[in-house]
Amino acid sequence: MNFIVIVSDTLRRDFLGCYGGHEADTRHIDAFANRSLVFDRAYSASFPTVPHRRDVMTGRYTFTYTPWAPLTQKEPVLSDMLRKAGYTSMMIADNPHILENGYHFDRGFSAFEWIRGQESDRWKLSPTSPSYPCDPVKLRQPHSLTASHHRLSAQWRYEDDRFVARTMATACRWLEDNRELDRFFLYVDAFDPHEPWDPPQWLVDKYDPNYHGDVVDYPRYEYVDEFLTPEELKHCRALYTAEVTLVDRWVGRLLEKIEDMGLLENTLVLLTSDHGFLHGEHGIIGKSLIQPSGFRYIPLYEEINHIPWIAHYPDVKPRRTSAIVQPPDILPTLLDFAGMQPSDPVDGISFRPVIEGSDDARDYAVASPYALEGGAASAQATVTFDRWSAVLSGRLPGQVRESDAAVDGSEKRLGDTVHSNDLLFDLTADPSQQQNLAEQHPEVLDHARRLLIETLTAAKMREDAIELWK
Repeated sequence: MNFIVIVSDTLRRDFLGCYGGHEADTRHIDAFANRSLVFDRAYSASFPTVPHRRDVMTGRYTFTYTPWAPLTQKEPVLSDMLRKAGYTSMMIADNPHILENGYHFDRGFSAFEWIRGQESDRWKLSPTSPSYPCDPVKLRQPHSLTASHHRLSAQWRYEDDRFVARTMATACRWLEDNRELDRFFLYVDAFDPHEPWDPPQWLVDKYDPNYHGDVVDYPRYEYVDEFLTPEELKHCRALYTAEVTLVDRWVGRLLEKIEDMGLLENTLVLLTSDHGFLHGEHGIIGKSLIQPSGFRYIPLYEEINHIPWIAHYPDVKPRRTSAIVQPPDILPTLLDFAGMQPSDPVDGISFRPVIEGSDDARDYAVASPYALEGGAASAQATVTFDRWSAVLSGRLPGQVRESDAAVDGSEKRLGDTVHSNDLLFDLTADPSQQQNLAEQHPEVLDHARRLLIETLTAAKMREDAIELWK
């Protein structure tokens, strides 16, 4: 059995047609979903980008013991476990945060290829003064991240210059070059449709053809009313929608290559994402707030927390499942199909029974930024179960950590969370999460907190840290 895992960063599930989306043309992923197992209840775990990859590679809820940080030499990782069992393990990635500055997420792979140039990648120094598509005051880190991107993309002319195109084309070539392998694990990590949004203009025009204003391709993480007009916000959404379609086109190329080479007959293929992104929902654009007062976490609303998860297995019966899955489950599942056990205890649960026809998996999902030093000043954990989504605060007052590298790898002063109180939403009656029912249903909130404590305890989180959440 071969394994191919494709991660598309910041891919919102509700922009995919197979999840009811109607804005973006996602015909290729939708076609793949129609012949696969589609998980309707997949959720993030450790948030955001780097913690998510750490969950995938270790099978742990890594938010219980580490912030956004490099992968250590001590943590057992999926790539190394499979490699030692005779698999050729390959990483192909354009996501800079898992490879730059000693983050070393290539550890354990037989080989890796880094598609250079995304976002913060320190790759090229010319042109020295790239132009901006709008007033820099509207952009996130305009003189570093945004400037770097426009420098690195200054020579682009065609669709296949884009990162997701280069990444998926590289994966296709790798499959052709290594078609004689007995067994392999291919991990493909595309940063798109994460901002900065850079699809071809003809694709943007498909979704907002009459726009003539500022192009805010890398917006500040902020309340939209603070800096965007309604027209600019609409165009931001069009840029993202075009980027989703671009991802669909090139992921589709890889899926087509997998099928053309007959690999669907002996390969488990998983397509997923780490989290979503707010495009004005809850009054915010982004997945956190980065303000002069500091970096602030926001609740992991459904638009962020509820992720796509599509699995194809040889002879799988196409269907949808309500089984709950999370990123730590990938490691034990792949090892299960490989006839192996994790070398160390993990928090993930194999979803092989779901692939083989059951709907039994997790009873609930827990997602959170780094919570070791928890408290209302730094992070909130989200527990999703039955029809409920509960956002729970720790009980430690005041500031604990002074900085956080989350979102982009740069250390930022850590401010209070947007909501220091507990939140409770009925996802059936209120899917857009507008009404906080915490006061009306304290018993549900108490149950959610018990589930959280159960998870933190099973993950062997430090006892003094768990106390903050009781």
